[in-house]
Amino acid sequence: MYSFTAEQRRARLGIRHRLATGYRADDVAEIVRSMVVLHATDPATVHLSVAARGHDLGPAQVEQALYDDRTLLRMLAMRRTMFVAPVDLVPVLHASCGGDLADKQRRTYARYLDEAGIGDGDAQGWLAEVAEETHRALLARGSATGAQLSKDVPALRTRIDTAPGKAYSRPTGITTWVLVLLGTEGRIVRARPNGSWSSSQYSWAPVESWLPAAIEDLDPGTARTELVRRYLHTFGPAPIGDIKWWTGWTLGQVRKALTGLDTVEVDLHGTPGIVLAGDLEPIPVPEPWAALLPPLDPTPMGWQSRAWYLGDHRPQLFDRNGNIGPSIWYDGRIVGGWAQRADGEIVTRLLEDVGAQAVALIEAETERAAGWFGGVRPIPRFRTPLERELTA
Repeated sequence: MYSFTAEQRRARLGIRHRLATGYRADDVAEIVRSMVVLHATDPATVHLSVAARGHDLGPAQVEQALYDDRTLLRMLAMRRTMFVAPVDLVPVLHASCGGDLADKQRRTYARYLDEAGIGDGDAQGWLAEVAEETHRALLARGSATGAQLSKDVPALRTRIDTAPGKAYSRPTGITTWVLVLLGTEGRIVRARPNGSWSSSQYSWAPVESWLPAAIEDLDPGTARTELVRRYLHTFGPAPIGDIKWWTGWTLGQVRKALTGLDTVEVDLHGTPGIVLAGDLEPIPVPEPWAALLPPLDPTPMGWQSRAWYLGDHRPQLFDRNGNIGPSIWYDGRIVGGWAQRADGEIVTRLLEDVGAQAVALIEAETERAAGWFGGVRPIPRFRTPLERELTA
């Protein structure tokens, strides 16, 4: 069995994730494609992930790619997580993940509506009618916020208590439910935010007005195979359990997707892994490099088995739900964390002794990171112990 050492995997990470010296890019869409997708649950992550991998790329260039050139698109996909994806990957994500997400959300929302006595026994039918009316209203407007659509469609103002009798429960409006459902169905897209690039309040647009053509209808099995192929190119070799975790699919779906690929089983320093058959050759180790990656960056969130690059630093850098905060990398492994204070200062904390050369590289990246934000002071959506400590 072919073996991959941790050092080999770290070399691949540095080069393929465009973090190593000499491998950064000048094109936003190219960077996103290199990572398959970028995490976008925290809106600031998208801009900071690009900045870490680019030459003089900032929020203006990311916004141009998203909203002017429209080479990128925000959408829910794997694990019901928000991502920014290249538009050519949208059909793959929609077929491999979107359909299942839409079915699940439809059933969940209908259950809550039925329990609240809405829909006269046909909650799914009622929800479908509201979604259709909302879609027509959005087509008429061209783009709109949820608040604007709720004025056009009175049913969107329906409020549901999803946990009646519980102390923590609060009635919630269904506007977001309907917009999420239409998004997973591939009928609407998130347009510009209402505020700075760190805002999570978006307007919406019909997909017909945003993409040059409707989302291509792909076979879900074929789409899953293509998504796994892209994952393995960027993150492989990887244990099959990591593929299952990253995609959010069942083990059966992952195994079936793998049957469409020519793969080889390999040893990952004691753990079985999978790699594309044409990707067995070692990658030359790049020159020493350092990087400051933002919360929920796709590199640390690309695997569930993280010991080979995380070491013992999980308690300081992850929250209780498995979300990583800002991290410092040196030569393919995490060695510390960082944060931005309210006055804009970038502060760092090394969690191990890395030597003078590493410190000099990290200091250079820290100085570069200070220019990413301009006057924006985004607070990470998921606060981690070290980030909180550094900004206290």
